[in-house]
Amino acid sequence: MIDEVVMLRHGRTAYNQAGRLQGQIDVPLDIVGQWQADMAGLTLAQCYYWAKIGVVAREPDRLAQPGPDAAERSDIDEYRNASAARRRMAVISSDLFRAQQTAHAFADLLGLTVEVDPRLRERSFGQWEGLTRDQIRAIDEDAYASWRRHEGGELAYGVESREATGRRGAEAMRAIIDDHRYADEPTTLMVVGHGSWIAATIETLIGMQVNSLDNLGRIRNAFWSRLSILRDMNGVATGRPVWQLEAFNESAPIARHVDWENGPEWLR
Repeated sequence: MIDEVVMLRHGRTAYNQAGRLQGQIDVPLDIVGQWQADMAGLTLAQCYYWAKIGVVAREPDRLAQPGPDAAERSDIDEYRNASAARRRMAVISSDLFRAQQTAHAFADLLGLTVEVDPRLRERSFGQWEGLTRDQIRAIDEDAYASWRRHEGGELAYGVESREATGRRGAEAMRAIIDDHRYADEPTTLMVVGHGSWIAATIETLIGMQVNSLDNLGRIRNAFWSRLSILRDMNGVATGRPVWQLEAFNESAPIARHVDWENGPEWLR
């Protein structure tokens, strides 16, 4: 069963760089976003390298073998007998391409497949999608100010509410952790999606007031958060899974030493 969930935001896009609301518009990563995704993928692949052991144990054909003149063959039983083989990792991505690119930057390193799920799509920003904040203010300054105060002014323009986004995300996550495919083995789930969706979903799952100004805040590109799922406490069943936030807005170590939002100079 799934007992750990990592939620990773996609890397930067040209819309992010320009300050345009993407929502559910399908925009690919730009060159900095691909670098961010790769840096996050490398770090996470180091943390979850055990997942590759399980992949090889379940699919022996993935184990490279030497030529016929080698003194020994690679031993698949080393992989099958490793404790890592008793745990699995699953990767699920939003169907928007920027999320899929980010998911593959991690999953491909470990030989994991990426499942695509439209329920993980970003919050819809309705008529505001594709616009900058200055453009939105020019259209309706009062609605913009209300949105920033979390008072709902954006709803008049077809924007999905943060509560609805959180409910949609939480319903998707609860359905996924109940999926019978994950019932037999301890599983870590890597979810790759979008900033507003991830924040609202986490807030809903852990019982925060989603539309409060005192919420989790902005999730940066290619940063991740980690939750644990408890089904019993002190040996007593909880009745339904309890979600606990273990880490928020974690990053690749390099993010602390370079201009993460714009990438190293040699990318520009």
